[in-house]
Amino acid sequence: MTQNFQIAIDGPASSGKSTLAKRLAQHYGYIYLDTGAMYRCLTLAAKRAGIGPEDLAQLEELLASVEITFQASDQGQLVYLNGEDVSRAIREDQVSNLVSYYAAIPMVRQEMVNRQQEIASSAPGIVMDGRDIGTVVLPQAQVKIYLLASVHERAKRRYLENLDRHYSDQSLEEIEEEIRQRDHYDMNREESPLRPADDAIELDSSQLTIEEVQAKLIAIIDEKKQEKAENI
Repeated sequence: MTQNFQIAIDGPASSGKSTLAKRLAQHYGYIYLDTGAMYRCLTLAAKRAGIGPEDLAQLEELLASVEITFQASDQGQLVYLNGEDVSRAIREDQVSNLVSYYAAIPMVRQEMVNRQQEIASSAPGIVMDGRDIGTVVLPQAQVKIYLLASVHERAKRRYLENLDRHYSDQSLEEIEEEIRQRDHYDMNREESPLRPADDAIELDSSQLTIEEVQAKLIAIIDEKKQEKAENI
């Protein structure tokens, strides 16, 4: 798993992880794996089946039957759940408000981590974003980034995205409170709590444009790629 080039991007909700991961993958011609979408797919499948986070036996059966695939398109990366395009459905409030609870279940987490590591092991280059990529999924990644931003800034980004894509009619204040609760839960859960890897580079994007953050990350990655080339 150490022969290819791996970029791990972690951070709290709405810190810009996915947007930057997609841009970096495109810049370097790498595979982009949206790990959050995988947990969202499982959450959507469980909700549809009426299976709660406490129903472990039923969840185990559901996990075995869930196939999650990704496909590139002109509209960006599409996400499929058992062959159905759920790219929009997994971003709706009913999934966003539940995903942390399912993602914290050890059985669910281990299955998803196994799938993610399998994909990464066969990719010449991969960019993966989530909450435990640098600490659990890709602990040997050559580049580990931990993105930060204030709660207000992250809420504002989510609010504008919701308006643009018609995902939700939540107010900015409601989103801020939701993000605070999500942060608390993610940072204090027993299974893979949200935290930066010891060797991660932390970057606060609160006062930066997406282009400025991207430029900083490319500089960091290029330096790491040069170091790797010199050590071969």
